[in-house]
Amino acid sequence: MHPERAPYETGMLDVGDGERVYWEVSGNPRGKPALVVHGGPGSGRSPGMRRFFDPERYRVVLFDQRGCGRSTPHASDPETGLEHNTTWHLVADMERLREHLGIERWLLYGGSWGSTLLLAYAEEYPERVSEIVIASVTTTRRSEIDWLYRGVGRFFPEQWERFAARAPGARTGGEITAAYARLMEHPDAFMREQIAADWCAWEDAVLSGETKGAENPYGDRPPAARLALVRICAHYFSHGAWLDEGVLLRKASRLAGIPGVLVHGRLDMGGPLGTAWELSRAWPGSELIVVEDAGHLGSAAVRGHVVRALDAFAAGAA
Repeated sequence: MHPERAPYETGMLDVGDGERVYWEVSGNPRGKPALVVHGGPGSGRSPGMRRFFDPERYRVVLFDQRGCGRSTPHASDPETGLEHNTTWHLVADMERLREHLGIERWLLYGGSWGSTLLLAYAEEYPERVSEIVIASVTTTRRSEIDWLYRGVGRFFPEQWERFAARAPGARTGGEITAAYARLMEHPDAFMREQIAADWCAWEDAVLSGETKGAENPYGDRPPAARLALVRICAHYFSHGAWLDEGVLLRKASRLAGIPGVLVHGRLDMGGPLGTAWELSRAWPGSELIVVEDAGHLGSAAVRGHVVRALDAFAAGAA
């Protein structure tokens, strides 16, 4: 990992609909432009992600997607509507941010939900993307949502039973997430906090084999961040992320000519390897690296592959 540098420029971008998106830039102002697309949806940016990039060679842009992090209004506030918070609103925000910063083309890096969003952007604006690096590939198909919120429960039956109890009669992961989306609009603050805690307990259970019980990546977030995350996640997943089923794979040919490196852990319980494999087959010129001992949260080996890919792309731009 490279040394971290504090941002030298920050701002709030008015993207319409009463939404303002926080952004920041670090590294070399004359370096190769790169955009970090965070996961969740609703997790907010992670400053540590700057360390994947050589600060002498990259101009690194981080931003908080609508409703989370420092973006306003914040989804933890029940008065904040989510009707203008969809995949395609976020894609448009990314393009507005590129134009605002005067960037012609940029490298995209992200993982998990971030990979879904950056793929949607890249397939919409392939001429604006120079390279792509993804760790933990997802495309947020309804089949993937069903796996994460129902199918993987066969490995965690006790925890899944508690999670699914909030959605009696639900038959699919989409129906379960829809029930949580409705419950997160409950007028009682304590109820919303309990619903968010139940959601996070399930997410942490799926990742428990990776953390060895040492931490709860979802449940240990600050209260406001946790509420925003669950509210936004349930909103997106109950709508299938507003993507036609399999569309990102069907349109992957639009990425032809964009070099891509996909890094995925074979032990990823939240997003099984099959999706990364399908994307690599559908995307001409992409490279899939399978890390045998890694899961959804990655590992030192995953981080090493990501850093090497980004270093190589920076060297190629020199």
